[in-house]
Amino acid sequence: MGAITAIAPLHLLYGGTFDPVHLGHLAVARAALAATAAARLDFVPAADPPHRAAPGASFAERVALLDAALASEAPPALGGWGLDLRESRRSGPSYTVDTLRDWRAQHGPSRPLGFLLGADAFLGLPGWRAWTALFDLAHLVVACRPGHALGPLHDAPAAVGLCASLRAATSGRWTDQPAALHAEPAGRVFIVDLPLQPENATAVRQTLAQGQTPQGLPAAVVARIAALGLYRDRPPA
Repeated sequence: MGAITAIAPLHLLYGGTFDPVHLGHLAVARAALAATAAARLDFVPAADPPHRAAPGASFAERVALLDAALASEAPPALGGWGLDLRESRRSGPSYTVDTLRDWRAQHGPSRPLGFLLGADAFLGLPGWRAWTALFDLAHLVVACRPGHALGPLHDAPAAVGLCASLRAATSGRWTDQPAALHAEPAGRVFIVDLPLQPENATAVRQTLAQGQTPQGLPAAVVARIAALGLYRDRPPA
């Protein structure tokens, strides 16, 4: 790992529905903090996710589950984590470009910012609103499971299987050096390799809807779901 000289501490945003938050989400956050040496990661729950069906729990309920998880689980070994609830202050769909613009309006243009997303979401970026503007607002930190197609030869089209527009937009942006994320406010693409994680939010909701306790949930989240009566007799989203 190269020496890190930051113009300001690197901050990560981890967006998602977290419906519900599970141990896999927390593992992704820990891995991203460790790989990037970021000072902090904030979970950013979507109030109105535009690319999927309505969540099985309300925004307030999903925030309560995140609160329970972060309060009960051991903090990450490197950096800190917390919640960013800016989506609750905006009406309409929770578009990432609007989230990042809002963050920039609050924190300024020079702070290094990384947006954490999964490999599947990254490959689908051309379907997002104003997706090319994301590179001017943040680094993209891509969390990849074992066996992913994204590898060390990032700029070789045959190696990564990117569509033409995504390949063009990311050309020259790839880095495997955390220091590059700290030295610039935005514009890089960085891969975080994850350990195999079996947790899946859809399967968790299906198990809860059947009145069973799924694997892969923090104990505090299981207790909060039971206390709030969530996901019972609700069709999984």
